[in-house]
Amino acid sequence: MRIAYVFLGAFLAIAPSAYAEVAPPPVLKPLERQADAALLSAQFLSRYSYKPVALDDALSARVMDGFIKSLDPDRMLFLQADIDKFMADRSKIDDAIERKDLTIPFAIFNAYEQRVADRMTYARSLLKQGFDFSVKEDYAVLREKAPWPQSEAESNELWRKRVKSDWLRLKLGGKTDAAIRETLDKRYENTLERAYKFKSDDVFQSFMDAYSNAIDPHTDYFGAAASADFNVSMKLSLFGIGAVLQERDDYTTIRELVPGGPAQLSGKLAVGDRITGVGQGKDGPIKEVVGTRLDEVVQMIRGKKGSVVRLDILPADAGADATHRVVSLVRDKISLDKQAAKKTVLSVKAGDATRKIGIITLPVFYEDFEAKNKGDKDYKSASRDVAKLLDELSQENVDGVLIDLRNNGGGSLDEAIDLTGLFIGKGPVVQQRASNGKIAVKSAEFAAPAWTGPMGVLINRGSASASEIFAAAIQDYGRGVIIGEPSFGKGTVQTVVDLDEVVHNSKPELGELKVTISQFFRVNGGTTQLRGVTPDISLPGLSDPTSFGETSYDNALPWAEIKPAKYTPEGDVTALLPALQSRHDARVKSDPDFQRLIEDIAELKAQREKGVVSLNEAERRKEAAAREKRFKDRAEASDGEDPTGDDGLQSDERSLSADIAMENARKKAKDVLLDEAAAIVADGADLQQGGVKAATTQTGKPQGK
Repeated sequence: MRIAYVFLGAFLAIAPSAYAEVAPPPVLKPLERQADAALLSAQFLSRYSYKPVALDDALSARVMDGFIKSLDPDRMLFLQADIDKFMADRSKIDDAIERKDLTIPFAIFNAYEQRVADRMTYARSLLKQGFDFSVKEDYAVLREKAPWPQSEAESNELWRKRVKSDWLRLKLGGKTDAAIRETLDKRYENTLERAYKFKSDDVFQSFMDAYSNAIDPHTDYFGAAASADFNVSMKLSLFGIGAVLQERDDYTTIRELVPGGPAQLSGKLAVGDRITGVGQGKDGPIKEVVGTRLDEVVQMIRGKKGSVVRLDILPADAGADATHRVVSLVRDKISLDKQAAKKTVLSVKAGDATRKIGIITLPVFYEDFEAKNKGDKDYKSASRDVAKLLDELSQENVDGVLIDLRNNGGGSLDEAIDLTGLFIGKGPVVQQRASNGKIAVKSAEFAAPAWTGPMGVLINRGSASASEIFAAAIQDYGRGVIIGEPSFGKGTVQTVVDLDEVVHNSKPELGELKVTISQFFRVNGGTTQLRGVTPDISLPGLSDPTSFGETSYDNALPWAEIKPAKYTPEGDVTALLPALQSRHDARVKSDPDFQRLIEDIAELKAQREKGVVSLNEAERRKEAAAREKRFKDRAEASDGEDPTGDDGLQSDERSLSADIAMENARKKAKDVLLDEAAAIVADGADLQQGGVKAATTQTGKPQGK
C-alpha cells in the first residue's frame, strides 16, 4: 500500500490579505540540492519505472493538479482567481524541472502559507462572537468537486459555516461554550503556527509527493530528512501503537494497522480513523492535535513500553455529523508471535450433518529473515506455522478449512507461494512481468499438498498483495471457494532507490524513490492489479471502495492480461458454486444478525454520502435521537444485548450510544461474516462428501521442499 508523507491540505489563495495585522509567514526558497533531486527523479522515473512516464506537458498538468489538490482538497481557501493564475503555469513544470527551476511550486506554497494565516485568523475571530443555532441553514461538507470561492466575501461565508459546524459538533458532544471556544481556538492556533514553521524541505517534499503520485499511486519520493525518519516516524513499531500514519486534510489519519501491534490487537481502531487528540496515562488531559505536524503527533503517541496512551478518535466510517470516542492503548513492541497464524474450530450445521470447520487466521505473510539467514532450521514463517496448524486440525478430524485473510496487507512473496503449495502441492503460483517485458513464473515445489480436503479463503478490501496472490491461485486451481469482498487490487511491486548512491554522493542530500518495477499476474493470465480478486461468493463489507483500494486512485495502472502459465487445476469448485450460492442466500435471508449487518452497512453508506449537514441545533439533536432510538431498538431485538457492554472504551469516555452502535457493528460484522464463511465451507464439505468425512492430510506438513 502507498504510504505518502502528505502535508496539511486545506488553505491557500493568492489574493492580497485582508488581515493586515497578521505578520506574513517567512518566504521559502528552493535549494540547489532540491532542484538536482527533482531532475534526477524525473530522469529515473521516465526511464526505469515499470510504466515510464515522460516528463512532458501532460505530466506537468497532472503534477500541478495534484499539488493544488494536496494543499486545498476541500476547495476552502483558494479563490477562483488564484486557480486561474496557477493554471497559467500548468504546462510549464516539466520545462522548469529541466532547467532546475522550482520557482512555480514554491510561489504557490508561499501563497498557501499566507492564506493559512489569513483564514485561521478569521476563524479565530469568529469564536469571539458565538453563533445562533436556531437559524435554519446547512453546511456542505463534501467539497472536493465544489467550485472555489469567487470572492473573499464568499470565502468568509464559507468559513463562517465551517467554524459554526465545528462548534455545533462539539456542543452536541456535551462540551460547554467556554470549553468549545478554547478547543477550537487552540485547533486553529495549531494550524496558524504551522504556517510559520514550514521549511524549504517541507515544500519540496509536498511537491515531489504530487510528482511521484502522478506516475502511479505506489511511487513515492522521500527527501533526505523524510527517508531518514521514515521507519521511526511513520511506522510506530517501537513502543508505540503499531500503526502507519499520514496527514490528510488537517487530521493525523491511520493508513495501516501493523499486524500484532496494540492498535490492531485491540480491535478498537480501523484504517481511516482520524486522531484528533492525544492524552498520556489513564487520566491525563487530552491535547488537541488537529492541525499539528505529523512528526509532533508521532512523538506524543510514542512512549515507554507498558505505558498508556489515549487517543481521541473521529471514526473513519462515521459521517460528518459524528461525535468522537476515546480509545486507550498500552504501548508495546511489535512481536512476531503476535503476528503468528492462529486456529479455531467451529461446529456448523450443513444439510443433515454437523461439520467441524477449522479456521486459520493469518494477519500477515511473515518470515523471520534474521533467523533464516543465521541457518536456524526452526525459524518462524507463515507457511511453516500454517502447516503445523493444518496437522493439528487433521488430528481433530475437521471437515474443512477456512483461511481468513481479511485485512492481511501482504508480506513475503515466498511465503505466499509456499502457503499455496500447502494446498496444491507443486505448480506455478504467480507470474511476474518486469518493465522490460520479461516474465518470470514462480512456483510451489512441494511433493504433495498438506491439505487435500474442502477449503475456502475469506478476503475483504484490506486483503492485498501477497494475500491476493494466494487467493487468486487457489481460485485458478479450483482448489477452494473464495468468499467475501473484492480485494484491494495491488498487483505491482516496488523497490527503493537511493538517489545519492546513484550519483555517488558521500552524504545524504537527494533522498530516495520508491519505484514500481514489475507487475503480478495470475496463472490464468489475468492480473490482480486494479480489479483484485473477485470472490466466488460475495459477502457485504464495511469499507468504502471509493476511498479505499486500488480503484480509489485515479491514476492506478490498468488491468492487463498475459499468456496463462502451464498449470493443472486441482479441483472443480466451480461446479459447486450454484448450490453453494443457493444455500448461502437461503441461510442469510433468515439470519437476523446478517440482515442487521446489511442494514448497518446501508446506514453507513448513507452517512458517507451525506454531503450536507444542518447547522440547526434542534434538527441535529432530533437526528441524533433518531439514531439512538434505532440502536436501542436494534439492541432489544438482539436478545437484549447491552449496547454499551464490552465496547473497549472507558466508561466516562463513551460517545452517544448511536456512535457506539457503529463501533459494535464493526466488531459484530467480523463474527457474522466469519460464521457465514465457515458455513459456506461446511456446505462445500457436505456437497463434496455426501456425508462422508473430508479427506484430510497425509502428514500435515510440506513434502519434498
